[in-house]
Amino acid sequence: MKHYVGIDLHCNNNLLVIIDEADRIAFRQRLANDLQEVLSVLECFRESIMGIAVESTFNWYWLVDGLMEAGYELHLVNTAAARQYEGLKHQDDESDARWLAHLLRLGLLPTGYIYPRESRPLRDLLRKRAHLVRQQTANILSIENLYARNLGWRIRSKDVWQLSAEKIGQDFQEEHLTLAASSSLAVLNTLRCQIRTLERVILAQVWNHPSFQMLETISGVGKILAMTIYLETGRIGRFKKPGDYLSYCRCVGSNKMSNQKKKGEANRKNGNKYLAWAFIEAATFALRWDLSARRFYQRKTSKRGSVVAKKALAHKLCRASYYVMRDQVRFSSEQLFA
Repeated sequence: MKHYVGIDLHCNNNLLVIIDEADRIAFRQRLANDLQEVLSVLECFRESIMGIAVESTFNWYWLVDGLMEAGYELHLVNTAAARQYEGLKHQDDESDARWLAHLLRLGLLPTGYIYPRESRPLRDLLRKRAHLVRQQTANILSIENLYARNLGWRIRSKDVWQLSAEKIGQDFQEEHLTLAASSSLAVLNTLRCQIRTLERVILAQVWNHPSFQMLETISGVGKILAMTIYLETGRIGRFKKPGDYLSYCRCVGSNKMSNQKKKGEANRKNGNKYLAWAFIEAATFALRWDLSARRFYQRKTSKRGSVVAKKALAHKLCRASYYVMRDQVRFSSEQLFA
């Protein structure tokens, strides 16, 4: 008798359902998020379990890694594509877990990529850098707003970095405003130090990889964007076609068409948000330094507008990145914009 497992994972517990070949429930129970407890339950069915489907939630690392180490075949479920019939009158955790096991049994389970465990910490460290950069930007804007609101001065971002506690005290001459601006400045300096530390550590790990070196040859792609594209992409061979990679990077349209008319839009947020950001940034920088990219952008702008034009340029650079990483070749602007 073959068995199939579906796990509906939450932040503090999980509901585990095991079904047999006839879709009958052989076991169901809500368990604490403890790996040993989950393994002890599965041990009774170990020889007959054909696979385990786990929801791709924010906290799947510990469960998937632990079950894979124990020798089980894991399937990380794309939850956006594994929805049940919307007309159901009753739906709970048990029905969700059973649905995952049912799709697994039928071979219809939509799965996601399990990023290699040994490479995941470095990728997550890069994401932490992005988080710190957002906080840095928030503190810069906070200081700019203090000057604009209280003094009527417009201070540029690059001038914020030149500020000191003494200069702030001279400008505001009010204890509470001085403390507010000085606090933001202190946090800003700490964030800059930490961001630079993270960049040095990440760069030391990726600089000698051929894919990273080839990505740096693309117009508009520097070290930070090359690190982002390289680490967020992972193994480029998992994308069978350039179109699959473009879709993952959110560089394709999501319109629903019928009889040559637009009937709506699909989920435009399906894919990797970090790669989507990276290629838009690359397009922005390519406009400054690459004449061929600028001409392409101007032609598109005259027909479709600036927003569509920049997205089209990001699409071009994304497609080029796919071939650069797959074939390990240097970027050629002449070929891309011929």
